[in-house]
Amino acid sequence: WPAGTGDLEPALADVGPGGLAVLPLPAGGRVAGACLIGWDAPHDFGPDERALLTASAGLAGQALMRAHAFDAEHELVGMLQRQLLPRRLPKLPGAVAVARYLPSTAGLELGGDWYDVIPLPDHHVALVIGDVQGHSAGAATLMGQMRTALRAYAVEGHPPDVVVSHANRLLTGMETDLFATCVYVDLDMEEGSAWCVRAGHLPPVLRHPDGSTEIAEVEGGPPLGVVTQADFPMSPLRLRPGTLIALTTDGLVETPESDIDEGMDRFAHALAVSAPGHLGLVADALLGNARRNDDVALLLVRYDGMALRPLRESWSVWRLPEAVRHARRFTRRTLRSWGVPDDVVDGVLLIVSELVTNALVHTDGKVRLDLTLISGRLRVAVADASPRTPVKPTSIGWEATGGRGILLVEAMSATWGTLPVSGGKQVWSEIPVGGA
Repeated sequence: WPAGTGDLEPALADVGPGGLAVLPLPAGGRVAGACLIGWDAPHDFGPDERALLTASAGLAGQALMRAHAFDAEHELVGMLQRQLLPRRLPKLPGAVAVARYLPSTAGLELGGDWYDVIPLPDHHVALVIGDVQGHSAGAATLMGQMRTALRAYAVEGHPPDVVVSHANRLLTGMETDLFATCVYVDLDMEEGSAWCVRAGHLPPVLRHPDGSTEIAEVEGGPPLGVVTQADFPMSPLRLRPGTLIALTTDGLVETPESDIDEGMDRFAHALAVSAPGHLGLVADALLGNARRNDDVALLLVRYDGMALRPLRESWSVWRLPEAVRHARRFTRRTLRSWGVPDDVVDGVLLIVSELVTNALVHTDGKVRLDLTLISGRLRVAVADASPRTPVKPTSIGWEATGGRGILLVEAMSATWGTLPVSGGKQVWSEIPVGGA
C-alpha cells in the first residue's frame, strides 16, 4: 500500500477476503478514480491477468474522464442556454403571453430552439420563435446570437420583413454551416392587427374566440443563413379579441410515425379543445405528448384588446422659418381637443419647442412630432433622421449659448429618453396629465 495508507488494508478486508485488486484509473496524466475487484475464494494473479486488469483500468479511466467532460459540457452549455432564453415575459397591454421550453433527452439535451416577446413603441409587440439546426453547444450559442440580432433590429424600428432580412444577412456573413428558421409576428395592440414573416418555419396557429382554429396561410421565405439576398414577404393575420396565437417548433409536431402536416393538425385540434382562459395550463397540456429526442419551444399569446385605446396625433415638421411656431400651434390645438388642462399645456409647449428646435438645428431630413395620451399620461415624441442621441451636459457655464434644452426637458418631464427608429432616432418625454 502507498505510504500513509496503513489502515487501508483492514478497511478493505471484507471486500475481497480471498483476493483483492485495487486498480487506479489513469487518464490524461492523472488518476480519474479507482476500481476495486474482490474474490471470495483465494485468488492468485498471474501475469496475463495482471496485464488484462491494468489495460482495463486504463480504458475505464479514459471512459470516466470522457464522462466527466461530457457532464461538465452539458452543465455549462445548459446554463448558457438558460441564460440566453428570456427569464420572464413582459406584461403586455391587451394581451397575455406564456412560453415553455423543453430540452431534448438525446445527446447533450441541447438545441437551438428559442422564443422571445419584444415590446415596441406605440403599443406594438414582436413575437418571435425560432430553431437553429442541430443539437450542440454551437447551436445553442448561435441561437443566442440570432435572438439578440432580431431583438436589436426590431427595437431599431424596422418593419417585420426588414428585421428578418437583416438577421438573414447577418447569419450568412458568419460563415457557419448552421442555419436557422423563425417566425416573426408584429402585433398592433391598439388595432388588433398583425403582420407575420416566416423564414422556413412552421406557420402560426390561430384559435378564434368561437373555438375554431386555423393554420395561418403565411407566405414564407427560405431559412436564415441559406440565401443572402432572399425575400421575406409579410402576411396579415386575422385577429379578434380573444384570439390565441400559437407559435411552436417542429419538436412538438413532428414524430417518426407522422409528418409535420399531421402533427400541425393535431396541434390545431388540441388548441381547439383547450380553455384559453388559462394559458399556462394550455401550454402544459400541449407539451404533455411532446417527443423528447428534439427540443421544443412554445409561445402562446392571447390577444384581448386594449381596454383603453390611446389618443394619437402626428405632425410633419417642415423646415420653414416658423416651423417651431407651427408645431406649437398643432400641439395646443390637439391638447385642448383632448381636454388637457391649460397649466399642463404650457409645460408641454415648452418641451415641444425644445425637442423640435434640437431636431431642426442638429439634424437633416424629415422631422415628425407625435402626441399620445393614455391613462393620464401624455407622451411627446420627436423623430428625426440622425442616429446621434442628445447628451445631457454635466455642467454649463453662464456664458454658454446651448445645452440647456435637454436639462429643461428633463426638469419638465416625469421621464424622458431616446429610442432608435428606422433611419434615425426618437426623443420622447412623458408628462402626467391628471384626469385627462
